[in-house]
Amino acid sequence: MKHLTRALSRVLIAGLLCLAMIAGEVSAQDVAQPDYTEWDLRARADEVKLDLGTAAVSELETMRARIADWRSQFLAAQSTNEARIATVRAQIDSLGPAPEEGASEPDDIAARREALNDQLAELRAPVLQAEEAYTRADGIIAQIDGIIRDRQAREVLALGPSPLNPANWAKAATDLLDSWQGAWQEIKDNVTSPSYQAEARRNLPLVLLLMVVGVMLIARGKRWALMGVEQVRGKARRGTGVFRFLISLGQILLPYLGIYAIVEAIEATGFSGTRWEFLLGELQYWAALMLGTRWLADQTFHEDSDRATIPLKDNPRWEARRLANALAFVYVFAEMVVALGDLDSYSAESAAVVKFPVLVIASLALFRLGRIISLDGNAEMAENEDRTAFRLRFQRLLGRMAMVVAVVGTFMAAIGYFRFGEVMVYPYIATLALVFIVLLLQRFIFDLSELINGTPQSDGDGLIPVLAGFLLSAAALPFLALIWGARSADLSEIWTRFREGFVFGETRISPTDFLMVIIVFVAGFMLTRLLQGALKSSVLPKTKIDKGGQTAITSGVGYIGIFLAGVVAITAGGLDLSSLAIVAGALSVGIGFGLQTIVSNFVSGIILLVERPISEGDWIEVNGTHGIVKDISVRSTRIETFDKFDLIVPNADLISGTVSNYTRGNSLGRLIVSVGVAYGTDTRKVEKILLDIARRHDMVLMNPEPFINFAGFGADSLDFEIRVILRDVGQVLVVGTDMRHQIMEAFKEAGIEVPFAQRDIWLRNPEVLTGVGRQKPEDPPQEAPSIPEQKGGPGTAAGAEPPGNDGEASGDTGEGDR
Repeated sequence: MKHLTRALSRVLIAGLLCLAMIAGEVSAQDVAQPDYTEWDLRARADEVKLDLGTAAVSELETMRARIADWRSQFLAAQSTNEARIATVRAQIDSLGPAPEEGASEPDDIAARREALNDQLAELRAPVLQAEEAYTRADGIIAQIDGIIRDRQAREVLALGPSPLNPANWAKAATDLLDSWQGAWQEIKDNVTSPSYQAEARRNLPLVLLLMVVGVMLIARGKRWALMGVEQVRGKARRGTGVFRFLISLGQILLPYLGIYAIVEAIEATGFSGTRWEFLLGELQYWAALMLGTRWLADQTFHEDSDRATIPLKDNPRWEARRLANALAFVYVFAEMVVALGDLDSYSAESAAVVKFPVLVIASLALFRLGRIISLDGNAEMAENEDRTAFRLRFQRLLGRMAMVVAVVGTFMAAIGYFRFGEVMVYPYIATLALVFIVLLLQRFIFDLSELINGTPQSDGDGLIPVLAGFLLSAAALPFLALIWGARSADLSEIWTRFREGFVFGETRISPTDFLMVIIVFVAGFMLTRLLQGALKSSVLPKTKIDKGGQTAITSGVGYIGIFLAGVVAITAGGLDLSSLAIVAGALSVGIGFGLQTIVSNFVSGIILLVERPISEGDWIEVNGTHGIVKDISVRSTRIETFDKFDLIVPNADLISGTVSNYTRGNSLGRLIVSVGVAYGTDTRKVEKILLDIARRHDMVLMNPEPFINFAGFGADSLDFEIRVILRDVGQVLVVGTDMRHQIMEAFKEAGIEVPFAQRDIWLRNPEVLTGVGRQKPEDPPQEAPSIPEQKGGPGTAAGAEPPGNDGEASGDTGEGDR
């Protein structure tokens, strides 16, 4: 009952979702029409600006966002009158095909066809207008994207001043000194101002409190977080990896709160002016970036090799952690230099000279880190490494690319392509951080799975780490694109294209349609399984249908239900099945030839389920192999042999071949037990003993009555057979063994002998075997002496044939003594 309730609730939820989506589709018919007059004016103005080519990038981005909003309206307007258009088209199709040129049709049908065509044209007018406007907006957006990308490419590949030119060093030093003096003069003027001093004295308690809290959190926050991690590590309980990960986040949160408190304390003093307000605002971002990258470096190259996501030896792992922390500092310092240059409007020469040392330091750290990742840390692993291990190969690729990027980026920046060098080195550092985050989250998901399931495994075991890595990698792709210069508008454009879907014939298929197909199919599948369960557990057991028939009915309902669920789901998704019918007709010939064996087995499976020559639980013999039928599917039948292994037999073999069914309809079966007695035994007495044994066994039926067959006079014995019908043929071996034991016991008690075969062997020319009296080839043949006949048990030597058959040997046999 509980399972039934759950299934019904799931079906109800799926049905409600379907109704909600259908209602959404219906409500989409009443779409507000865009103002095409306003759109035309704005589009013309934007096209003129684009033709002039004077708009800045920021203005182009604003223009693009506005046109993208118009495009969304036009896309929604394309579904205007959709249901009514489908109805009118169906009415036109019901009139039959239009007459060919020169042919005529009845006046009333022609008039009706003309009226419907006019109505269809009127209904499609707003749709065509929306499609035309959508195409125009899409073209303008593509033009804007092309202009922005072209400007970005020219900026990256532009040749600027070389930072190695000594003529630019003096100007750069002067700009740096001016920046420092400006910042110092601003803070000096504010400190000496009476109004600022009064405000600072007013907020002094708050300033002191925030300073104390901030210093404590910065100084002790990381240590407190590490203490929490050690506490969790000391408790050998399930899920320690999850709790350690969560507590380790305190290494970011606590120091960041300290920096935030200090920034608030400085702002509370009132001494910070415009320049310092800007720098303090950026300081919070820089602090978060610094703390996050340092934490990521500590987790990636953890001191505990079992927790490190990048497998390295101890010494290289320690050095890699140190280099990763250095990269965090350098990356943040580069951000500070860029912010300072933008604030004071450095010239191109000064910016190149100021940024170049930071770039060189970052490149050196990146080169060394890449070398460790690709080579040093895997020296010991190379001996026993599986070359197909994707993670190790990917790790080496990352390291080698890091070394190439560091060298090329520094060289290009030195000769004057500074922007090109920057967009190589710093994005690659961010890419490494993104890869480390993905690996770390994959480890966290694995630990979370271990916490839920309670089954500790290695990282390579199980499907969850693989799926987690795939999903996380897919989720990281948009961030990777942003790191390497993609605009957020580019990502939104990809998402827009995805939501728009694609056109199939005259039908537009979108992701919502796919979602509709999935929901409807799942609902139909659940209803089918629910109906099968009800039939199998409640309805069919109360009928007189045998087990095989019940299985056939249940399977048939399942196949029909899944087929109908698929058809309804495709129809609900908006796909015209007539289009699929054309495709199916074109492919039917190829499918018929390529899948003829599968189709044959499928049809045979249907025949087996309908005619039921065999059923589950039957004892059958196929191609000399005996077994019990365990499962009949549409392609094959699974038979469990008496050796307890499964035999998969294609259904076509069961239909076209010869199959022996020992238990079809009932479990009765005949048993024949053969036995021989010595010549001279009272045959009537033997018959009575055997008949008593047969009648006394509880598995033997009395109707038909057991029969003792005097089979004949054998070479060594008088042959008898016990022929009985068993109530369960599956016990034939057990009953046969029991009867043979009883026969031996009864014969022993009655003094009846069960004979065994005996033979007399005659040898001709025994001297040929012993070598006695052997003649030379030139001597005339002589007769061999005769040996008297002897008798004995099996294998006893007898004698030789009478003279006259020299040189011949025979194996004639005769009866021996009994």
